[in-house]
Amino acid sequence: MPESFDYDLFVIGAGSGGVRASRISASMGARVACAEERFLGGTCVNVGCIPKKLLVYASHFREEMEVATAGYGWSVGPTSFDWPTLVANKDREIARLNGIYRGLLEKAGVDLIEARAVLEGPHAVRVGDRVVTARTILVATGGWPQVPDVPGRDLAITSNEAFALPRLPEHVAIVGGGYIAVEFAGIFHGLGSRVTLLYRGPLFLRGFDDEVRGWLADELRAKGIDLRFEVNVAGIEARDGRKRASLTDGTALDVDEVFFATGRVPNTRGLGLERAGVATGPNGEIPVDAHSRTNVPSVYAIGDVTDRIQLTPVAIHEAMCFARTVFGGTPTSPDHRDVPSAVFSQPPIGTVGLTEEEARALGRPIHVYTSSFRALKDTLTGRSERTHMKLVVDRESDRVLGVHVVGPDAGEIVQGFGVALKCNATKAQFDATIGIHPTAAEELVTMREPTRS
Repeated sequence: MPESFDYDLFVIGAGSGGVRASRISASMGARVACAEERFLGGTCVNVGCIPKKLLVYASHFREEMEVATAGYGWSVGPTSFDWPTLVANKDREIARLNGIYRGLLEKAGVDLIEARAVLEGPHAVRVGDRVVTARTILVATGGWPQVPDVPGRDLAITSNEAFALPRLPEHVAIVGGGYIAVEFAGIFHGLGSRVTLLYRGPLFLRGFDDEVRGWLADELRAKGIDLRFEVNVAGIEARDGRKRASLTDGTALDVDEVFFATGRVPNTRGLGLERAGVATGPNGEIPVDAHSRTNVPSVYAIGDVTDRIQLTPVAIHEAMCFARTVFGGTPTSPDHRDVPSAVFSQPPIGTVGLTEEEARALGRPIHVYTSSFRALKDTLTGRSERTHMKLVVDRESDRVLGVHVVGPDAGEIVQGFGVALKCNATKAQFDATIGIHPTAAEELVTMREPTRS
């Protein structure tokens, strides 16, 4: 092993976690290089959170215009939607963000290398035809869409391609039951496409609260989205300029696009981990300890590639902990307890803490508080969409274990309650909090009687 290295830290992957680790480590005096072969800013900025949320916004306007004319006195003339215009504007915003990420790295003094980097050993990385050495290597390569091995799979798209389709599909079959599938079902439906959502299990969004996901399924059906559970795609073939998806129940769908949203796998293939002696799991994930260190002392990993919690803010949190541990002299373990999350479905879900099922599985005696209501905004329109809110409370300690919301602005609402759960707030403290009226969120501090125990 050489006594000196080209860098103190070499980061592979310039996504949210990799960029944050690079910047903070450099601010602590480390000599840092960061390599990115594809998307500066990673999945989130380019083919994930940011463009998806922009498309979610776009897909709301049709319904908002209907609401405005239904009960609020507005008259709206002929309207039309142009998909290429949306895509072009979205691309312009992503390019702006790419530039911001580039500037942040440059300002921090990080050497940005826009090329593929692979490990050559515990302290060595190959970039093109040269080998660079580093005292510490951080793998932050994220995940990649997984496509099932079915005949005709090359005819399908994933979330990577969905953001850049040349035209809006008239009919799209979305395959999968995770948040990406559910969110894109709402996006395409809101923009005017006919949507069929196919999932092999009995109900989508496995891991979320059962009552919440059942509530969302009812709302999506009421909007006109065709939900089909316990069915999958057996094969795809091209037919008359469209795609025919043969299903496992013996039926077939003729659609413009087949969109596989069937999960993501850690992006470790061909990364040279074996040459450095880094162990991987059955799906290519990199196991790490409490400080994000792999089985090789000089190699760390953060973010989706570790398959812990696949969320951008979690990767950023892990990056901060990594920098403090390795370069800040303050060993810090990421805290993965009570991580708030949202599904930008239509209506959206916001959740933090334990589901009812998780709490019961732990053997805890609990109280469950629920409330459902029609939002004030819809009282003038006749819309039937209902908001649902739920608290899971430890009966013995009175601590609030989980907060779950289905309805407008659910993610915005739950973010604040995430602070409360992090502080171990009790139901009595919720009850003692005065609500803001009239808001939907006030319901979470005014539910007094448990629905069940």
